[in-house]
Amino acid sequence: MLEVPAALASSGAVARWRERVHAMRERLGWPAREIVVRAHRRGVSLAFEAPVTALLTATEVNEWAWLGAIDAAAPVGPDQVPVGPDPVPVGPDQVPLKPAQAPHDLASALPLFLHLAAHETPLRFGELLDAAAVRGVPTYPDDSHLSVGAGRWSRTWPMLELPDVADVPWADLRGIPVTLVGGSNGKTTTVRLISAMCSAFGWRTGYSSTDGVRVDDAVLETGDWSGPAGARAVLRDARVEAAVLETARGGILRRGLAVSGARAAVITNIQLDHIGEDGIDVLNDLTAVKMVVAKGLAADGVLVLNGDDPQLIAAASTKAWSGRVAWFSLDANAPMITAARAAGTPCAVLHDTGALELAEHGTSHALGTADAMPVAVGGLARYNIANALGAALAARAMGVDVEAIAGVLARFGSDRNDNPGRLVRWTIDGATILLDYAHNPEGIAGVLRVAAALRATGGRLIVLLGQAGDRSDDAIRALARTVAAAGPAYVVLKELEEFMRGRAAGEVPAILAAELRAAGLSDDALETCGTEVDGARAAVRRARAGDVVVLPVHARRARDEVSAWLDGRVTAARQA
Repeated sequence: MLEVPAALASSGAVARWRERVHAMRERLGWPAREIVVRAHRRGVSLAFEAPVTALLTATEVNEWAWLGAIDAAAPVGPDQVPVGPDPVPVGPDQVPLKPAQAPHDLASALPLFLHLAAHETPLRFGELLDAAAVRGVPTYPDDSHLSVGAGRWSRTWPMLELPDVADVPWADLRGIPVTLVGGSNGKTTTVRLISAMCSAFGWRTGYSSTDGVRVDDAVLETGDWSGPAGARAVLRDARVEAAVLETARGGILRRGLAVSGARAAVITNIQLDHIGEDGIDVLNDLTAVKMVVAKGLAADGVLVLNGDDPQLIAAASTKAWSGRVAWFSLDANAPMITAARAAGTPCAVLHDTGALELAEHGTSHALGTADAMPVAVGGLARYNIANALGAALAARAMGVDVEAIAGVLARFGSDRNDNPGRLVRWTIDGATILLDYAHNPEGIAGVLRVAAALRATGGRLIVLLGQAGDRSDDAIRALARTVAAAGPAYVVLKELEEFMRGRAAGEVPAILAAELRAAGLSDDALETCGTEVDGARAAVRRARAGDVVVLPVHARRARDEVSAWLDGRVTAARQA
């Protein structure tokens, strides 16, 4: 995909680009598949489908087509394609030109692109992809390696050492149950819930998320691995028998999907987050990006959707999706759920009694009660009940039995290591401390509702607040308004030193402070700290018995340091 600034994206230039792509693609012998032009506030995204064996060449063709399109002196359309024999490709050590030096006319540039396409991947790469497809075996390529099969039933070879088709142990290779998890909030918790359910069922399970890559209890990587690289790390691990893969917006837009043939894909919800980034300007566009996970499903895979989310209800009814769907809802009597159950569609719901139920194929399964679920904090964390319902449907689609699912819901969250960094609780000197990843208005609002229910009479609310620098000023102000609406006694503003993303030091805290003051907070109620760790400590030190302190902490290093410090405070209090 090529991003073109609005100042250059005239209709004439875009039309010439389209003609040039079509002409070059035809001469390269590539299929005449979709060409996409998508306008957004900052410009236009230009993309076209190309063979998987020539994706790097396709990016060069895309740039070549655009550079020629804006050079009106050298337009090339279908009627100007030279006739006669194709140029003879040059040898691997005889590259005629570098891509950036490619002449704008097709006849002169064609030898370069023929050469690049012929040498981009080994000949055996395409042969192996075709052979695997015929056998129904998944493949996972990247720039340097090709994996055939998944997890325990996979083999991986360097691209420069690919075997002949006849030498591949096909009988030993196959796929494994896989679920993709997307959405705005709750992805990592949902990933961990599904993973725990798969493990309880007896599978060695790997998962990737914004918190890292794990196989059972072993940590392979830390940090944000919610893109294709994290998915491949799990699917290439020879121990893995089931995989749960967080699939975030950024990875989809920048690298696409790494997976096909998944048994399930979950979309937790759609919220106003990351609007204005990567050419996504409105909620419908964001929904379309989140819905891409459906393209990673097997033909009989299940798309698990939040029946309380109007964006997802609308998206599921469009022609863009016509596969199998399962719905979850916090309202067992919602019209969407009533209609879905009448149609025999699998559903997972919360009843007014607090009971969780999964219905499928005319049978209802009890999953326990919300007040007995540790991850739901006695039923207070309704967003985690929703995550649990979505996880239950995905696990069922993978083949996990109901007993394993219900067993996990009865205990998940009782150990802090079950869901680190998500609604973790401490009690220190009579004050309750809640540490969470909450990173947008809806996420922090959910934690603040839990905090309100836990606060003692006369207790105060203290909040740590910051935001990543890549969010718009409006998004940063919206976060501040959400916190102000909860009536905090103090707000400690922090710098997210690991997520500055182009902002100057102090810029984001200043925007937050201005919005909090506009909402009625006094200067005495605000404090600014330079790091997440310093901010968390300052917030906790302000607390007294009956207070609740909400600590949204985002960086893994800061989370671990703050957690260790809080553990130390608890230990010291016990020994005193």
